[in-house]
Amino acid sequence: MKTISTFEQFYLKIKGNRWYWLFSIFCRLALAYAFIVAGMVKIVGERFASGLSEIHPMGAYLTALHQTGYYYTFIGIAQVVAAVLLLIPRTVALGAVLYFPIIVNIWLLSYAVRFEGSFVTSPLMVLATLYLLVWNYDRLRYILPFAQFSDLGIVQKPAKYSTKFPFLFFTAVVLTVIGTIAFARFGYEAMPRNSLSDCRMQFENTQKEAAGFVFCECIHTVGQPLDTCLKEFEDFVD
Repeated sequence: MKTISTFEQFYLKIKGNRWYWLFSIFCRLALAYAFIVAGMVKIVGERFASGLSEIHPMGAYLTALHQTGYYYTFIGIAQVVAAVLLLIPRTVALGAVLYFPIIVNIWLLSYAVRFEGSFVTSPLMVLATLYLLVWNYDRLRYILPFAQFSDLGIVQKPAKYSTKFPFLFFTAVVLTVIGTIAFARFGYEAMPRNSLSDCRMQFENTQKEAAGFVFCECIHTVGQPLDTCLKEFEDFVD
């Protein structure tokens, strides 16, 4: 209970700071925009990332998903509903709860197939959704497995916000963005990329050029699963 009390004191402090509040608004708008765009593509029946080859690991998944019919449409509707709930102040908490499992699934999928299109954005969107969940802790805490609850109640908007700039927090945000981008660029020695030419480009004039070109052909021309192509790449390098 002492740990919870300490957290709630910190929580009240950040809820009264204008900069944290503005960041929550930014997260809501950015997340809502992303899901409205992605969701509407599914609702109108278009294949998401239609320019991606059907034999690309992500392209094969999206093609199969597109062919599921009303299930594909349902995903789009769920994304748009989550986005709209984030835009309405009274339903932000519900929107974040609905948004979270969807974006976690997208993040894990992106990393599993190393999809460049959402390799950077999806983990950042997961973190942004987590921020909104924490921001709405006062509304969501009753579903947490606590033995007892404090009398915190629903935190009201302060009459006057603190304008002290949270340098440490925003430094952490910037470093997280930079770290995510760096991992996307240097985290793996072989990325499928979105086209054969882009895939080859990462290996040009390197010691792994021959192995890399075989890997790219395996992905974009032969159409083998990512794990198969990675094993072939690793065997060639060894």
